[in-house]
Amino acid sequence: MTTPENKTRPAHMAQSSKPLSYAAPSQDVERADRRWSGPRIALSVMAVALALLLGAVALFAHSLNSSISLEEDDRSAVEVLERPKEDKKNAATYALIVGTDSRDDDFGGRSDVLILARIDADSCTVSLVSIPRDTMVNYSSGVQKINAIYAYQGARGIVECVSEFAGVPISHFVRVNFTGLVELVDRLGGVEVDVPETVTAGEFTIYEGPQTLSGSEALAYARERYTASGGDFGRSQAQRLIVAALAEKVLATPPQELPAVVSDLASCVSTDYSVPDLVGLGLKMQGGELTVYSAAVPSYTFWQDDVSYVGTMYEEWQAMMRRMDAGLDPADTAAAAPEPQASDEKLGAATNAASPRDYQELAAEGMTTDDVAGV
Repeated sequence: MTTPENKTRPAHMAQSSKPLSYAAPSQDVERADRRWSGPRIALSVMAVALALLLGAVALFAHSLNSSISLEEDDRSAVEVLERPKEDKKNAATYALIVGTDSRDDDFGGRSDVLILARIDADSCTVSLVSIPRDTMVNYSSGVQKINAIYAYQGARGIVECVSEFAGVPISHFVRVNFTGLVELVDRLGGVEVDVPETVTAGEFTIYEGPQTLSGSEALAYARERYTASGGDFGRSQAQRLIVAALAEKVLATPPQELPAVVSDLASCVSTDYSVPDLVGLGLKMQGGELTVYSAAVPSYTFWQDDVSYVGTMYEEWQAMMRRMDAGLDPADTAAAAPEPQASDEKLGAATNAASPRDYQELAAEGMTTDDVAGV
């Protein structure tokens, strides 16, 4: 009788009497490993380098965002800025540009420059309208000049006031220190300005005609009001010309250099725009031919209670705002605003202006925005 131990195992299950062992890799396999080890090391080094680069870029962007972000005194503006709704993200937006000049001790923290900008990236159009700093308005503390609001009510106050004056929502706030523009303009190689008249600005004589202004010349020109036609009105025109020239220069910058330009802007500009927002806006508008419209609130000078003010020409201002909101040249009085702007009573209503509503005689006696050279 055959016992279980004596049963014959199938051939494929036969046990070997030799111990288990592994074959050594062939020379071909060793050579393949050596061939792959180099690329693996290179890829690892590249991955580390890429990670370090991305980290540096992130730190750089964070640093730029920090340096260009609104100063503590201006952060209140964010509370009243009106962002476009989701379905109107590509629509034109309004930004308020507040400029200060630290040299002018008589103005302290007041806004020496006040420009309402309409920015339409899709049509590559920017409209700049100056609001005279002595414009007579009503605010919480009573009748005052509009440039005093920034000093006493802060960024939130000036945004609210200009928004009501113009009848439009303001989506962005930009503060510019004009004295800080000198270095920026020089880094950009100067700015091209078509000067409407010859003026003596400090130590410089700025001649009429197209020319490239250095940083110091641009600042002197933006400050001059005594030898410019129209006084303060003429100075406001010069400031718009400088702002427009800067915009054109920045948009002419190669895309790869835009972050560096934004870094330079951080030395003299603070805003609620983020660095990606600014770079994205610049890249979008680089695709077309930039059109910059320039105008000033139709105004006149007058005296009341021994104080000099600037009064608003209400009918002309409302017509200008309707053209501006429609994307037309705000200074082109022959252009007719289309619907719905033509029937929008809120546009340019200036409900918070305090100057006389019957202004024709006062305007005929004083200096007006029409007295500026080239108007």
